[in-house]
Amino acid sequence: MRFVALAVIIFSVPIFFVLLQQNARYRRYLYFAVGFLPFVISAWNLDGAIISWATWPGQIAFPFTAIFIAYIGAAALSIVFSNNPQASFFYAWQLGTVMLVFWASANICMTADGPKMIIAGLICGITLQAGFSINQKLSGVVQASGTMGHQNLLGVATHFALYPSLALLMATKKAKLPVLGVIAGLIVVAFGASRATIGLAGIGVMLLIFLSMVRKPSARKTKVAVIGLVILAAATPVAISSLQQRFAINSTEGSNEERQAFERAAKMIWSDHPMGIGANQYVVIANTEGYSQRAGVIWNQGSRSAPVHNSYLLVAAETGFIGLFCFILLIFVPIIAALKFAWANRGDPRGDLAVGIGVTLTVFALHSFYEWVMLTWVIQYLLAIAIGMLAGLMMQRKAMKRAAVIAKRKKQQETGGNGVPALVKST
Repeated sequence: MRFVALAVIIFSVPIFFVLLQQNARYRRYLYFAVGFLPFVISAWNLDGAIISWATWPGQIAFPFTAIFIAYIGAAALSIVFSNNPQASFFYAWQLGTVMLVFWASANICMTADGPKMIIAGLICGITLQAGFSINQKLSGVVQASGTMGHQNLLGVATHFALYPSLALLMATKKAKLPVLGVIAGLIVVAFGASRATIGLAGIGVMLLIFLSMVRKPSARKTKVAVIGLVILAAATPVAISSLQQRFAINSTEGSNEERQAFERAAKMIWSDHPMGIGANQYVVIANTEGYSQRAGVIWNQGSRSAPVHNSYLLVAAETGFIGLFCFILLIFVPIIAALKFAWANRGDPRGDLAVGIGVTLTVFALHSFYEWVMLTWVIQYLLAIAIGMLAGLMMQRKAMKRAAVIAKRKKQQETGGNGVPALVKST
């Protein structure tokens, strides 16, 4: 039945394509779905995998198309060094689907309503997760994970809704839905009781407020900044209480030692395999070749079935120096581009959204030092959406400048180049 359903979906694509071309109203719903689906696609079992290895202990994984293609190339190259080429191929294939999400987001954000509808989807997604987190917290769960299976995964996903919401809230008076996005995001952060998520969320909020005010200060931004800091201060005791409940069960010292053991294992692998062991191979190789044992990773299912809690080390171990270089470019080039776009267009409200995207990617880059979930498909889809929105804004602005130049040239041709209509000049 799975293949029948996949066939129906594939053969329905032309029909949906025609409907979307003929009716702009339907396209708005699609734009919304792009932002909403990453938060529910796993819980609602909407993944349409042709080949599914549900129990494989690994991740099945854009500016700037060239950079992303380079990262796909690095993942594909790692297949050569992999003990299980098919598992490594899965990751390269996943990056290909993420690239499609990037292209779709970029094209959507070249339209007037595109960014607003995608962010509306992100906000509704994080609000849904906040509802589940509240219910779990009231039921006695120490670290609420929503429907995403783990609090760390949900915590990273929260960044992609929280900062764009706050950026829009500061930028425009008509922003009502972003208020919900900010509140829901902070609820998820507080109830997830993840040290990295809580700390980085606070840093991200303050960084966004600072950059937005420096870029283009206004009375509204000052008001929103004050209210935002008050809400952040109000959420702090809740977050501290969640952390205290967590550490009453699990000690901080034990957690830190475990992370250090993971990192020792990853560095051993990278040292022995400079070109990587193959994408999607870390857990298997770390266990079967004794790296986890020699590094002191404790023997239980939770520890031995998880990769190193550092995305940079995980990428280096699996795809080598080339993969690590491409991964770093994929994150940091858009950060620079976002800030450059925002400061080059201080009078353009799209610059405020660019600041929000830049802060999102900055926090993502910092969080990558503490988590491996950046290589899962859910987070990479959200990453592709964020970078795609930035690319769409940049292309939209470029198209507007090009149109202005064409209009100016046309006017010069009509006036003969000196402001006098050509017909009058020739008389």
